Amino acid sequence: MLAYRRLCLIIYCAAHCPINLAGMWANSLKADDYQALLDRGWRRSGCFLYKPEMERTCCPSYTIRLKANDFICSKEHGRVLKKMQRFLDGELDPQVGSPQRKASPTKRSLSEPSNSPTSKVSKVSANEFQEATCPNFLKEDEFICCLSSKINEAIDTYFQGVILGSTVQLPKAVVKTVKPQVKKKVGEAMQKNKAGVQDLVYTCNISFQIVAAVRRALPKEKSANQTEVLADLSPNSVAEKLVMTMERLGGLAGFEVKACNGHLNFYSAANPAMQNHTGAVVPVQASDKTSRSKQSSVNKISAKHPQKRKSLEIRMSTSHFDPEEFALYRKYQTKVHKEKTITESSYRRFLVDTPIVFVPPKSGDNTVPPCGFGSFHQQYRIDGKLVAVGVVDILPKCLSSKYLFWDPDLAFLSLGKYTALKEIDWVKTTHEHCPSLQYYYLGYYIHSCNKMRYKAAYRPSELLCPVRYEWIHYDLAKPLLDKSQYSTLSDYATMQDETPQPQICGPSDDSSAKVDHHESPSDEDDEDVNDYESEMMIDEELVDSEKADTTECGSSIKDIENITLDLNGSKVKYKDLQLVFGPIERRHLNALEGQLSRYAKVVGKELSDRMVYCMS
Repeated sequence: MLAYRRLCLIIYCAAHCPINLAGMWANSLKADDYQALLDRGWRRSGCFLYKPEMERTCCPSYTIRLKANDFICSKEHGRVLKKMQRFLDGELDPQVGSPQRKASPTKRSLSEPSNSPTSKVSKVSANEFQEATCPNFLKEDEFICCLSSKINEAIDTYFQGVILGSTVQLPKAVVKTVKPQVKKKVGEAMQKNKAGVQDLVYTCNISFQIVAAVRRALPKEKSANQTEVLADLSPNSVAEKLVMTMERLGGLAGFEVKACNGHLNFYSAANPAMQNHTGAVVPVQASDKTSRSKQSSVNKISAKHPQKRKSLEIRMSTSHFDPEEFALYRKYQTKVHKEKTITESSYRRFLVDTPIVFVPPKSGDNTVPPCGFGSFHQQYRIDGKLVAVGVVDILPKCLSSKYLFWDPDLAFLSLGKYTALKEIDWVKTTHEHCPSLQYYYLGYYIHSCNKMRYKAAYRPSELLCPVRYEWIHYDLAKPLLDKSQYSTLSDYATMQDETPQPQICGPSDDSSAKVDHHESPSDEDDEDVNDYESEMMIDEELVDSEKADTTECGSSIKDIENITLDLNGSKVKYKDLQLVFGPIERRHLNALEGQLSRYAKVVGKELSDRMVYCMS
């Protein structure tokens, strides 16, 4: 049963501009009816259903969805999954992922003095490195960070006396863990050359990057000093000089660094020391993956102090008030959105109340998923502690994400992205039991709002045409949206000559913009804050209906004659209204027909004929 309203300008978009909405309260709603409303651009906030009036709003909001089985996991999404796995395995220190430990800028000038802020950071990191060699406090992520700082300090020290010009920028060193198979290959080469076998643990290819950066930056006409430097500039020579500089600076207790074909290789000093600085012929390639099988000193220490593996559990329950969830919601809204007043009543209206009628599963019925249809809360628990809650609707064709709130203390885990990926996986799995359920709805996509564009990174996505209600591939719709914020997306055929190839549209994995989010927690926060913020929190007190509009809406009497009206408990079709209640004044009929015409226009004739319109 529905009560239709047209709202005043009371809701605001991400740019703090008013949004015109069509809205209605729903007392009870079948899952397939709400699915049909979603496919006409509607969403819900509690029991209130709303739809932006696209032609009148400053920020047109397009419904966006993804076919789960076609989902392409990007590099960034893969990093999010790996980061969570490392955290669960006890390999990721929460402090490393916090904003306070964000790395220094990625490039530094060769002309920086030794007392520059960058040098001070390097010296502090060197002290941390010496402290980190203590077995009781060693963490591998911190250890790798400290090795990188030692290399950066050596670069600053060596190039301080080399005059190449202030335009030359040096890249930042990145130390990586060596693959087990590469370790074995290097060990075999050492044995073949009758050299002492050491345990190769880490490697860095910064020498190649330095040479490339210098050659790129220097002008064609070089000074005598620059020409002399370039004559001896090669990855091998740079690596050897950095090794000597690092040995002179000290602070590498427990490890021995060697130059090998331009790479800086770090060996465990527990094995016999090598007699010179000539490495094995085999170049070492690094891996971004952390191998649990490597026999490095780090793992030997970890074996003495094993980390307890954490367990992640995802629970789904029908929408109901849970004090533990409300406590997490209050913490999230206070710390992330800076809200001062959070009441239980507003929380209930926003995220607990739902008009969608629960449909329980039936044995042997593949038209209903194992959980049934309705509104649900997905709890994410780590070692039993509630860390995130996803509020979702399970409908005949989709899982519709409504809202997400999470523990601000775990912001470094990118829980916004992680839970979205888990919801996509849920759709994939459930599709096997319920073939009709195959889509993941992400809410609204606002092309003019940079903070909302990340939704298009879940590829390949589709946008709903606001006129013909057809689903259009994002790559086809994007050229239209680039030209105009409000577009009839199904007109993309008129621009086919300008349509780009699908693989180059949408947010890029390598972009430095906030909408694509690097591993940095500070970038990640921007997305998580807005992860489901297109869903509007609407309180009853804010809803203000306008007086009946008797203007022509372009609908004929045939469009509204079969609408069922609820008049104080009596249900009657509009065409039979005067037969049941007797003659009605024309001015009242005109006002009612205007309301019903707008209602039929925004929900569609099919839905308006089968849903009950409440007149109370």
